[in-house]
Amino acid sequence: MSLQITIPTPPETRQPMPRPRKRLRPVDFLVLGVGVSLIAVALRLFRDMSVPWTPGSGVEAVSTDPGRLPYYAARTTLRMFLGLAASILFTLVVGQWAANSRRAEKVLVPMVDVLQSVPVLALVSITVTAFVALFRGSFLGAEAVCVFAIFTAMAWNMTLVDQAYRLLADTGEHEHTRRAA
Repeated sequence: MSLQITIPTPPETRQPMPRPRKRLRPVDFLVLGVGVSLIAVALRLFRDMSVPWTPGSGVEAVSTDPGRLPYYAARTTLRMFLGLAASILFTLVVGQWAANSRRAEKVLVPMVDVLQSVPVLALVSITVTAFVALFRGSFLGAEAVCVFAIFTAMAWNMTLVDQAYRLLADTGEHEHTRRAA
Protein backbone atom coordinates (compact mmCIF):
# COMPACT_ATOMS: atom_id res chain seq x y z
CA MET A 1 0.00 0.00 0.00
CA SER A 2 1.55 3.22 -1.08
CA LEU A 3 0.61 6.67 0.03
CA GLN A 4 0.12 9.07 -2.78
CA ILE A 5 0.25 12.76 -2.12
CA THR A 6 -1.08 15.04 -4.74
CA ILE A 7 -0.16 18.66 -4.72
CA PRO A 8 -2.83 20.79 -6.27
CA THR A 9 -1.65 22.95 -9.06
CA PRO A 10 -2.43 26.61 -8.79
CA PRO A 11 -5.22 27.77 -11.04
CA GLU A 12 -4.23 29.38 -14.24
CA THR A 13 -3.76 33.04 -13.84
CA ARG A 14 -5.47 34.56 -16.76
CA GLN A 15 -4.89 38.06 -17.75
CA PRO A 16 -8.21 39.84 -17.84
CA MET A 17 -9.29 40.55 -21.34
CA PRO A 18 -9.15 44.26 -22.01
CA ARG A 19 -12.64 45.56 -22.40
CA PRO A 20 -13.31 47.30 -25.63
CA ARG A 21 -13.51 51.03 -25.14
CA LYS A 22 -17.04 52.17 -25.37
CA ARG A 23 -17.84 55.17 -27.46
CA LEU A 24 -19.45 58.17 -25.90
CA ARG A 25 -23.18 58.16 -26.25
CA PRO A 26 -25.26 61.25 -27.01
CA VAL A 27 -26.42 61.42 -23.40
CA ASP A 28 -22.77 61.69 -22.31
CA PHE A 29 -22.36 64.77 -24.45
CA LEU A 30 -25.57 66.18 -22.99
CA VAL A 31 -24.36 65.66 -19.41
CA LEU A 32 -20.98 67.18 -20.27
CA GLY A 33 -22.65 70.20 -21.87
CA VAL A 34 -24.95 70.73 -18.88
CA GLY A 35 -21.98 70.45 -16.51
CA VAL A 36 -19.92 72.99 -18.44
CA SER A 37 -22.93 75.32 -18.64
CA LEU A 38 -23.51 75.10 -14.87
CA ILE A 39 -19.87 75.90 -14.19
CA ALA A 40 -20.01 78.88 -16.55
CA VAL A 41 -23.18 80.18 -14.88
CA ALA A 42 -21.66 79.73 -11.40
CA LEU A 43 -18.52 81.62 -12.44
CA ARG A 44 -20.63 84.46 -13.85
CA LEU A 45 -22.66 84.63 -10.65
CA PHE A 46 -19.50 84.64 -8.52
CA ARG A 47 -18.20 87.54 -10.60
CA ASP A 48 -21.43 89.46 -9.99
CA MET A 49 -21.20 88.77 -6.25
CA SER A 50 -17.88 90.53 -5.92
CA VAL A 51 -18.82 93.88 -7.46
CA PRO A 52 -17.73 97.02 -5.59
CA TRP A 53 -20.21 98.15 -2.94
CA THR A 54 -20.25 100.20 0.21
CA PRO A 55 -23.11 100.23 2.70
CA GLY A 56 -25.14 103.42 2.66
CA SER A 57 -24.09 104.34 -0.85
CA GLY A 58 -27.63 103.90 -2.04
CA VAL A 59 -29.75 100.88 -2.55
CA GLU A 60 -29.58 99.41 -5.98
CA ALA A 61 -33.04 98.97 -7.38
CA VAL A 62 -34.20 95.43 -7.91
CA SER A 63 -35.59 95.17 -11.39
CA THR A 64 -39.14 93.87 -11.72
CA ASP A 65 -38.54 92.99 -15.34
CA PRO A 66 -39.57 89.34 -15.84
CA GLY A 67 -36.43 88.81 -17.90
CA ARG A 68 -34.29 89.37 -14.77
CA LEU A 69 -36.11 86.75 -12.69
CA PRO A 70 -34.01 83.79 -13.90
CA TYR A 71 -30.87 85.71 -12.96
CA TYR A 72 -32.19 86.44 -9.45
CA ALA A 73 -33.33 82.83 -9.09
CA ALA A 74 -29.88 81.59 -10.12
CA ARG A 75 -28.17 83.81 -7.55
CA THR A 76 -30.53 82.60 -4.83
CA THR A 77 -29.96 78.98 -5.84
CA LEU A 78 -26.20 79.49 -5.76
CA ARG A 79 -26.45 80.96 -2.25
CA MET A 80 -28.55 78.00 -1.12
CA PHE A 81 -26.10 75.45 -2.50
CA LEU A 82 -23.13 77.28 -0.96
CA GLY A 83 -24.91 77.23 2.41
CA LEU A 84 -25.75 73.55 1.97
CA ALA A 85 -22.15 72.68 1.07
CA ALA A 86 -20.84 74.58 4.11
CA SER A 87 -23.40 72.84 6.34
CA ILE A 88 -22.48 69.39 5.07
CA LEU A 89 -18.77 70.10 5.47
CA PHE A 90 -19.32 71.42 9.01
CA THR A 91 -21.49 68.42 9.88
CA LEU A 92 -18.99 65.89 8.61
CA VAL A 93 -16.04 67.49 10.37
CA VAL A 94 -17.69 68.31 13.71
CA GLY A 95 -19.85 65.16 13.76
CA GLN A 96 -16.86 62.90 13.16
CA TRP A 97 -14.80 64.76 15.72
CA ALA A 98 -17.54 64.46 18.34
CA ALA A 99 -18.17 60.80 17.48
CA ASN A 100 -14.51 59.81 17.72
CA SER A 101 -13.46 61.81 20.76
CA ARG A 102 -15.31 61.62 24.06
CA ARG A 103 -13.67 64.84 25.23
CA ALA A 104 -14.64 66.71 22.06
CA GLU A 105 -18.18 65.37 22.34
CA LYS A 106 -18.53 66.82 25.84
CA VAL A 107 -17.64 70.27 24.47
CA LEU A 108 -19.02 70.28 20.92
CA VAL A 109 -22.48 68.79 21.49
CA PRO A 110 -23.52 71.32 24.16
CA MET A 111 -21.99 74.14 22.10
CA VAL A 112 -23.92 73.13 18.98
CA ASP A 113 -27.05 72.65 21.09
CA VAL A 114 -26.77 76.20 22.45
CA LEU A 115 -26.08 77.62 18.99
CA GLN A 116 -29.13 75.76 17.69
CA SER A 117 -31.32 77.48 20.26
CA VAL A 118 -30.20 80.96 19.17
CA PRO A 119 -32.60 82.35 16.56
CA VAL A 120 -31.12 82.73 13.09
CA LEU A 121 -32.09 86.40 12.94
CA ALA A 122 -30.11 87.11 16.12
CA LEU A 123 -26.99 85.56 14.57
CA VAL A 124 -27.49 87.38 11.29
CA SER A 125 -27.83 90.77 12.95
CA ILE A 126 -24.47 90.23 14.63
CA THR A 127 -22.70 88.81 11.61
CA VAL A 128 -23.79 91.46 9.11
CA THR A 129 -21.27 93.89 10.54
CA ALA A 130 -18.53 91.27 10.63
CA PHE A 131 -19.00 90.06 7.04
CA VAL A 132 -19.36 93.55 5.57
CA ALA A 133 -16.17 94.59 7.39
CA LEU A 134 -14.39 91.41 6.29
CA PHE A 135 -15.20 92.03 2.61
CA ARG A 136 -14.85 95.80 2.77
CA GLY A 137 -15.87 97.53 -0.42
CA SER A 138 -17.36 94.41 -2.01
CA PHE A 139 -20.90 93.10 -2.33
CA LEU A 140 -19.47 89.73 -1.32
CA GLY A 141 -19.99 90.70 2.34
CA ALA A 142 -23.75 90.95 1.91
CA GLU A 143 -23.78 87.70 -0.06
CA ALA A 144 -21.76 85.98 2.68
CA VAL A 145 -24.37 87.07 5.24
CA CYS A 146 -27.05 85.32 3.17
CA VAL A 147 -24.97 82.15 2.88
CA PHE A 148 -24.27 82.24 6.63
CA ALA A 149 -27.99 82.55 7.40
CA ILE A 150 -28.68 79.48 5.26
CA PHE A 151 -25.77 77.67 6.91
CA THR A 152 -27.07 78.38 10.41
CA ALA A 153 -30.57 77.26 9.44
CA MET A 154 -29.25 73.82 8.45
CA ALA A 155 -25.96 73.04 10.16
CA TRP A 156 -27.05 72.59 13.76
CA ASN A 157 -29.82 70.13 12.98
CA MET A 158 -27.64 68.15 10.61
CA THR A 159 -24.87 67.94 13.21
CA LEU A 160 -27.15 66.82 16.03
CA VAL A 161 -28.81 64.04 14.01
CA ASP A 162 -25.91 61.71 14.84
CA GLN A 163 -26.31 62.47 18.53
CA ALA A 164 -30.04 61.81 18.32
CA TYR A 165 -29.46 58.42 16.68
CA ARG A 166 -26.89 57.54 19.31
CA LEU A 167 -29.29 58.56 22.08
CA LEU A 168 -32.10 56.49 20.58
CA ALA A 169 -29.78 53.50 20.16
CA ASP A 170 -28.64 53.78 23.78
CA THR A 171 -32.24 54.05 24.97
CA GLY A 172 -33.20 51.02 22.90
CA GLU A 173 -30.37 48.97 24.38
CA HIS A 174 -31.37 49.91 27.91
CA GLU A 175 -35.00 48.99 27.22
CA HIS A 176 -33.91 45.66 25.76
CA THR A 177 -31.74 44.78 28.77
CA ARG A 178 -34.50 45.85 31.19
CA ARG A 179 -37.02 43.53 29.53
CA ALA A 180 -34.62 40.61 29.54
CA ALA A 181 -34.02 40.90 33.29
